[in-house]
Amino acid sequence: MTSKSPTAIVPPRFASPSIFMWVVVVGFAAFFIQGFMSAEVSGERLIQGAGNMGTFFAQSFPPDFTRLEPILWAMLETLNMAVVGVTFGVILSIPFALLCSSNTAPNAAVRWVSRMVVATFRTIPDLIWALIFVVAVGLGPLAGILAIIMDTIGFCARFFSERIEEIRPGPSEALTATGAGRMSVIMGAILPESMASITATSLYSVEKAIRSAVVLGLVGAGGIGVELSTSMRMFRYDQALTIILVILVVVIAVEQVSSAIRKRVI
Repeated sequence: MTSKSPTAIVPPRFASPSIFMWVVVVGFAAFFIQGFMSAEVSGERLIQGAGNMGTFFAQSFPPDFTRLEPILWAMLETLNMAVVGVTFGVILSIPFALLCSSNTAPNAAVRWVSRMVVATFRTIPDLIWALIFVVAVGLGPLAGILAIIMDTIGFCARFFSERIEEIRPGPSEALTATGAGRMSVIMGAILPESMASITATSLYSVEKAIRSAVVLGLVGAGGIGVELSTSMRMFRYDQALTIILVILVVVIAVEQVSSAIRKRVI
């Protein structure tokens, strides 16, 4: 009596790419090749760049700590910009997030308009916001704070709204069943349910804002970026290295504190 051999299981094969995928791949390849060629990459330029980097590091060591006190004050100004900007940005992001969420927006039109506004804030880079506010309010930390506020709204409002849409409907429905109004449901069920995620996103925003504040100073928005830009323009690379080291220490310290807080909250 012969036993039948089991049917061979054919391993799955990759499906043939669709025409749309071929268009995407070819388009990406074309942009990549065009971008690589426009960069004018050559062995000569890379070798010359390596030599210039060596010159930079040779002139940077040892770091010059003679201006450490004004550098630390500038770093404190950068931290102030980040904290104040993120605080106002997070506060303003919550109503935007409520208007962007499908389960809290009054109607579809308000939700669509709110999402377009938040997308606009998010699309415009913070450096451009800084340039706009430097023209509007002049040089200094205020321009940087306003730029961080706009950038934070674009960043936080989106993630806040996504978290609000993902909350469990049970607590909201229970409050609604007791006759609670819309604001009571939002304050008593929706925001408390979303608070852990909102806190974590806000802490990420602080880390992001500190890095942004450093760059914003390069266009006159105050902070340690002004010191770094001045040192680089004057070819004082030893002072520039000191500033970079201060930025590195502060950013790592803030990230560690933020990570510790997130572990306790989430």
